[in-house]
Amino acid sequence: MSLNFFDQFMSPTLLGVPLIAVAMMFPWTLLPTPTNRWLNNRTLTLQNWFIGRFTNQLLQPLNTGGHKWAMILTMLMIFLMSLNLLGLLPYTFTPTTQLSLNMGLAIPFWLATVLLGLRNQPTAALGHLLPEGTPTLLIPILIIIETISLLIRPLALGVRLTANLTAGHLLMQLIATAAFVLLPMMPTVALLTTLVLFLLTLLEIAVAMIQAYVFVLLLSLYLQENV
Repeated sequence: MSLNFFDQFMSPTLLGVPLIAVAMMFPWTLLPTPTNRWLNNRTLTLQNWFIGRFTNQLLQPLNTGGHKWAMILTMLMIFLMSLNLLGLLPYTFTPTTQLSLNMGLAIPFWLATVLLGLRNQPTAALGHLLPEGTPTLLIPILIIIETISLLIRPLALGVRLTANLTAGHLLMQLIATAAFVLLPMMPTVALLTTLVLFLLTLLEIAVAMIQAYVFVLLLSLYLQENV
């Protein structure tokens, strides 16, 4: 039986039930729920501090109209970060390595920002398609280019998240396989390979958090153009 490194990205099923649904609902059970006490525990205090700092950092450049998106963007950030980090554990499945899931998140949010701009300020929203002072001969070309640039945004969001996580998981599996194969033949090289794997794991933890932040940050930038 030949080893296929891409088997880890196949959506698993159990008795015909896709486990991707379980993997998507599981992160919410790990988050501490608020209490009615005057003083919260350390975990809940840390969570509230993180959410407050992230919300402040994300919404600071936005207008007042964009502050209505604070809750949904924060929850999207926590959701993506939880899925990415849990996918680094052994014998787990990472739903965000599926392009279909990432596009299912990117397209509705991007479309909502575009429709919001067309409803609230249609002139400014359409004005992004044609920079001011454009020569007359270049107007049709620039409108086509800017329209393609606008339509490709959700694809860039989904592909960026999928490609970064997929590449990281593949690289970790390749190095882990190399360390396992080299262990009986060259223990010293296998030990160095294991050290590289440990450092790569730390890097992937950072990538998992950064990619979730970048996904939400780009959505906030798209929102900023339309509010």
